[in-house]
Amino acid sequence: MKPTQPVVPAENVGELLAGMAKTGFQGRRLGESVEVWAAMIRDPECTIFLGLSGAMIPAGMQRILMELADRNYFDVLVSTGANIFHDTCEHLGVRHYQGHHHADDAELLSRGIDRIHDIYAYEKEFRAVDQRIADFAREISPFKGSSREFIERLGRYLRKEAPQARSLTTTCVEKGIPIFIPALADSSIGIGLVMARRQGVTVEVDQIADVEEITRMVENSKKTGVVYVGGGVPKNFIQQTQVVASIHEKDLGGHDYAIQYTTDAPHWGGLSGCTFEEAVSWGKESPASPKVQVFCDATIALPLVASALVARGERREKKS
Repeated sequence: MKPTQPVVPAENVGELLAGMAKTGFQGRRLGESVEVWAAMIRDPECTIFLGLSGAMIPAGMQRILMELADRNYFDVLVSTGANIFHDTCEHLGVRHYQGHHHADDAELLSRGIDRIHDIYAYEKEFRAVDQRIADFAREISPFKGSSREFIERLGRYLRKEAPQARSLTTTCVEKGIPIFIPALADSSIGIGLVMARRQGVTVEVDQIADVEEITRMVENSKKTGVVYVGGGVPKNFIQQTQVVASIHEKDLGGHDYAIQYTTDAPHWGGLSGCTFEEAVSWGKESPASPKVQVFCDATIALPLVASALVARGERREKKS
C-alpha cells in the first residue's frame, strides 16, 4: 500500500505527469502511461507498434505524431486510412479549420463544408485530393502490393509534389517507419483508388500481405510494445499478430508492454474499449506485461504524454 501524494503544479510537464502517477483515477493512469512508454523506449529489445484511429490529424495532432516519429518513440505505424488521407491533405496545403459543434449541418452542406465535430473542411478541396490520389495511382500502375508498400510510394510522391512540406507520412518514409493501413478502402484514399479503377488504372492493395508482413515483424522481434490511440481496426490488426504467430507455432506469449488512450468503455463489448486483461485470454497480451489503459480523449492525452517524454529527455536510437 503506497499512500497517494497530492499532485503539485509544475513548470515541467514531465514532472507534472510523474506526480500524477502517484494520484488516482485517470490522472494516475495518464502518468503511469508515460512510465510504461518510457520503459519501452529504454528497452533495446522492444519494437514499438503505434495504432492510430480517430480523426487525429484534423484535430491538430500531426506535429505531435511527427515528433514521436522523429524521436524514434515508435517503430511501426498502423493507421486508419482517414488519418493518412488528412495528413496527405495537410502536406498538399489543404487545411482543416476550427468550427463549432453546434452548427446547422444542412447549411454547411449547402456551402460545401464537411464537419468533424468542431472541425470544418471544404469538400471541394477534399475531392481535389481524391483526384491527386487517383493521379498518383495512374503513375504507379500497374501496382500490386501491401498497404505498406503503397503508402511508402505515396510518401515519396508527396515529397516530390511538395518538397518543402513535411507530414506524418513523409516523416515516416524518411525515418524508415512502415505504415500499414489494413482498412485502406474505408477512407478517401479508397475513394481515390476507385476513381482510378474506373479510369482503367490497375492498383491492387493486398491486405492479406499486410497481415503476413506485420506478423513477421512481430515474430522477428525479441519483445513488442503497443500504444493504441483509440481502438478500432488498427488496435485489432496489431493485437491479432500474436494469434497469427501462435497458429504458425511461434507462440510469443503476447505483447510485452501495452498502452491505450480511449474514450470507449469495456462494458459495451466492443474491441475499442475492451481491457488488456481481456486480451490476455486471447494470448494477445502477456499476463506479466506492464499495461495501462487511459480513458481519456487522445487530443488531451497525446500532447501531454509526448511532451512529458521529451521533457524527461527520453532518447532512443532507430531500430535496425
